[in-house]
Amino acid sequence: MRQRLRFYLGDELREIDAVDPTLTVLDWLRLSERRVGTKEGCAEGDCGACTVVVGRLDGDTLRYEAVNACIRFLATLDGCRLLTVEHLKGPDGALHPVQQAMVDCHGSQCGFCTPGFVMSLLALYLNEERPDGRRIDDALAGNLCRCTGYEPIVRAAQGMYDIGDRSADRFADRAAMAEKLKALRDEEILGVGAGGRRFLAPATVPQLAQLLLDNPGATIVAGATDVGLWVTKFQRVLATVIYTGRVRDLRRIEDRGDALVIGAGVTYSDAAERIAALYPDFGELIRRIGAEQVRNMGTIGGNIANGSPIGDTPPALIACGATLRLRRGAETRELPLEDFFIEYGRQDRREGEFVEAVILPKPAAGMRFRAYKIAKRFDQDISAVCGAFRLRLDGEGRVADIRIAFGGMSGTPKRAGAAEAALLGGHWTEDAVIRAMEAMAGDYTPLSDWRASAGYRSMVAANLLMKLYVETSDPAADTRLVGDRRLAHA
Repeated sequence: MRQRLRFYLGDELREIDAVDPTLTVLDWLRLSERRVGTKEGCAEGDCGACTVVVGRLDGDTLRYEAVNACIRFLATLDGCRLLTVEHLKGPDGALHPVQQAMVDCHGSQCGFCTPGFVMSLLALYLNEERPDGRRIDDALAGNLCRCTGYEPIVRAAQGMYDIGDRSADRFADRAAMAEKLKALRDEEILGVGAGGRRFLAPATVPQLAQLLLDNPGATIVAGATDVGLWVTKFQRVLATVIYTGRVRDLRRIEDRGDALVIGAGVTYSDAAERIAALYPDFGELIRRIGAEQVRNMGTIGGNIANGSPIGDTPPALIACGATLRLRRGAETRELPLEDFFIEYGRQDRREGEFVEAVILPKPAAGMRFRAYKIAKRFDQDISAVCGAFRLRLDGEGRVADIRIAFGGMSGTPKRAGAAEAALLGGHWTEDAVIRAMEAMAGDYTPLSDWRASAGYRSMVAANLLMKLYVETSDPAADTRLVGDRRLAHA
């Protein structure tokens, strides 16, 4: 077991022996390093004031990602490179093109949010060549500004590519840093801690399986997009944290022909393109999960294992007919994803067992898939209702296959069995859909909370079934205000 955390802060190798397992990157930067350019706003991954850029190995190449320092634990940076706003100014004092563009376009007023915007723009600048307006909006959706307004910041995002030679940027030489990070990579378990509390980070699946057997009650952390808030908002003290992010086998997507096998450690960002190629509406759903910083950290496996009734990926995965692979020690088992969720706060997962992968079947010929997220905001909001549908008609217009799943309608993500039964085998008509909408009332007993009332949720869920009918039956119907309207009639 290696008992020293190792990462690069800019170009400087840092090696730390004693680390509080839930010390955030933000607190370490501001309180220990006195790098106060990175700001604290919300402490929950919403406002983006704390945005930093993390470089990590993706195979043998270096990949830069914008992340929220306020909910990311410092020890998860093992084997990575951390860049903060202080790293952008050149040795001669010259501003980086991203910073200069913000100055030229008057992209800052009070300045509190500016370092976070700059770091989100840096990740975009390093990774993409002249993105379009929609892509810029997505990259900045996790950064809130309350005084400047977004137009000058978007102009800065467009103009930063016209300043200097991007190929000569001092962060452009990824190969040299990649070699440095490879030198840090090993197959040992990382074990650090402080005050009798521990952070354990295995490098292989067998190591992870054994650590979970040896440490009952340990908290499993993948992206910390939820667990981070346990610490920052609820002040929970976690005695033992087991981090899955170093297990490369969990970050793989395997195409086995009939399905994608998505490792539990695959982030939303890593999965989005592969899933969207099969299910375009699923890709749109992922685009609305949190913001880019959250999607770069959060994992699909974590979204499932968390068991939240308002998680966005489980309804879509259930509608697609996904299967879950669980592992305990050397033993694995598979079950339909909908059977994993038993009741609120309870899943079919034994002590020491963990989610290893989710198996997403490829769509059959003639199958149609839709996913709809209803929330108060388009970006960065939790669903009030999330509905997903898989539909296949036979040659006579009868419903040959139908799967309907909702989040936000009960204590778990759940299928609408009565509505499905009302439709299966019958003709796909408006009258049939209305009968299924009525039957759906027996499928769910939603709660009222500050996101939505029970009555609103029931009405919306039924109306989404009608929206599915309209989109799949009327080519002239225009049902989409945002996103790719062509999806409505695919």
